[in-house]
Amino acid sequence: MSADSSPPPKDHPQSGRIRPDEAKLEDRLWAYSDAVFAVIVTIMVLQLRPPRSHHFSALLGLWPTVISYVASYAFIAIIWINYHHLTRFVQSPSLGLVWLNFLHLFLVSLIPFTTAWMAQTRLASAPVIVYAGLFVSAASAFNILEHHVLKQTTLVARPSRRIARRRSLLALLLFGIAIIGAAFEPWLGFALVCSALVLHVKPDVGSSRGTLKLQRRGS
Repeated sequence: MSADSSPPPKDHPQSGRIRPDEAKLEDRLWAYSDAVFAVIVTIMVLQLRPPRSHHFSALLGLWPTVISYVASYAFIAIIWINYHHLTRFVQSPSLGLVWLNFLHLFLVSLIPFTTAWMAQTRLASAPVIVYAGLFVSAASAFNILEHHVLKQTTLVARPSRRIARRRSLLALLLFGIAIIGAAFEPWLGFALVCSALVLHVKPDVGSSRGTLKLQRRGS
């Protein structure tokens, strides 16, 4: 075999393998992201305040807090699940993707603040508008992140990509409508936010087992 026909080194860009430094960056990035999600949930729990009264009836007055925090906790879980499924397709994160990831995490980290505001004001109009606006911003960042990741990977079939993109854009539209709805009826705006996030209960994208099997056979 001649020198020209020898296979490239494992860390060569044409080899299709991830260099050790890239793998290390990827592991650290997702580990950091998981830690941020854990801190967000912890902050939400620490903001809960029990009633001063020792009677069970005092718990009834906490219904805005219960609804707000249960919904936001479920929302963070949904966001993390979709985030986790999407980032599995990232093999070598670029600098732009890293910054997009930080922007998305920053916006999600504001959920505890808006949740507490809604709870304290019993789902008043302005807090719900800000709450819906936050999801518009977070969903926009996630849409850009999703578009970037799906554009770079070959592990997701085109039909699955189209479904994921349409679902994400529909959720973004509902978040926008929720802002308008909350200006007239806060409960309507809150319900629209919930309906938009329900679209993502099932992750937008999953692993393409067929493609993975073909790649393993060809390797």
